[in-house]
Amino acid sequence: MAEIRVPELAESITEGTISTWFKQVGDTVEKGENIVELETDKVNVEVISEEAGVITEIKAQEGDTVEVGSVIAIVGEGGATQSPSQTETQNQTESIPVPENKAGDATPAPAQSSETGESNEKGSRIIATPSARKYAREHGIDLATINPLDPKGLIRSHDVKNAINAPTQPVAPAQTPAPAKPENPSKPVIREKMSRRRKTIANKLLEVSQNTAMLTTFNEIDMTNVMDLRKRKKDAFQENHDGTRLGFMSFFTKAVVAALKKYPAVNAEIDGDDLILKQFYDIGVAVSTDEGLVVPVVRDCDKKNFAEIEGSIYDLAVKARDKKLGLDDMMGGSFTITNGGVFGSLMSTPIINGTQAAILGMHSIVTRPVAIDKERMENRPMMYVALSYDHRIIDGKEAVGFLKTVKELIESPEDLLLES
Repeated sequence: MAEIRVPELAESITEGTISTWFKQVGDTVEKGENIVELETDKVNVEVISEEAGVITEIKAQEGDTVEVGSVIAIVGEGGATQSPSQTETQNQTESIPVPENKAGDATPAPAQSSETGESNEKGSRIIATPSARKYAREHGIDLATINPLDPKGLIRSHDVKNAINAPTQPVAPAQTPAPAKPENPSKPVIREKMSRRRKTIANKLLEVSQNTAMLTTFNEIDMTNVMDLRKRKKDAFQENHDGTRLGFMSFFTKAVVAALKKYPAVNAEIDGDDLILKQFYDIGVAVSTDEGLVVPVVRDCDKKNFAEIEGSIYDLAVKARDKKLGLDDMMGGSFTITNGGVFGSLMSTPIINGTQAAILGMHSIVTRPVAIDKERMENRPMMYVALSYDHRIIDGKEAVGFLKTVKELIESPEDLLLES
């Protein structure tokens, strides 16, 4: 028999959420085979079985929060599986559904007089996950007073947390109002539970907004020269670098590195009463996924050439799309670039990423009439750029100077060769 435990995730991550079970009770597994996917605050992690055998017990359901080191499944030897009655007997003390079924479709075990209490005042069975029962016991919460979000009545750990955080004590079940529904049936809504990733993104962005003196400055860049250079060199570049395409991100990354060297406060962060000036240039590149925005990091951009930067960005974007990003891919960036222009954004005020001091926002390239001198107007491909920065660290003069440096380097891309 082997226990499947939640593995060590990262120094700052102590728990995860069961996202998807790839195996169910009675299924055969091979050594090294993925059996469950965990969703953490940053990435999804697939957990493997260290032994070959048969899943005999699942201790946590999809949606449950589990701590690092906790047992979430048991793998037994051989091909025989436990009968439903055996499985039910093992789980009666926790009153969870039979593991072969999904949480919402399972039939609860027979009522009995256990110390945890198995029925409410109406005599109906209380169905709860083990983690929810444990959490309720630790905080002195009566499960009978909880209205679960699950439409079929399964109480999960987040229901207990909601009860703990409620502004007033829950009333008795008979007096508890039904969940709020739209007053007008002709105005339908869909209520969905936020994913762990989405909640983390929301909390982090709110934390940054509340804990920084964030300000945004703008400029515009004439993209004519860099677009002409890219048009002339892209085919040869792709041929000489094993199919790697020459995009705009490598130009902006190189320009940002040069500007960070000129204005080191933009590459800093606050740690208590100390100001940490970073001497490395690990640039985060915001990538949009179905589950939300992630920011993988391109390491040592000051030491990489254009092809290496483009290749790194492409590899990280593919990993993000395929949900294969690791924690190491996301940690330790010193500055971030986000490109809302790929979605058509003309202008925005991006929010600083984590403890960093600033973030550069790129936007759509739009042909606009531009005054060349007092006598001439020309249509030019123009891009608005924005720098959001922490005013506690960076003065306005430095922020404007940083953005002006990026503008000048992009408008004279050959200078990037001297600055790189």
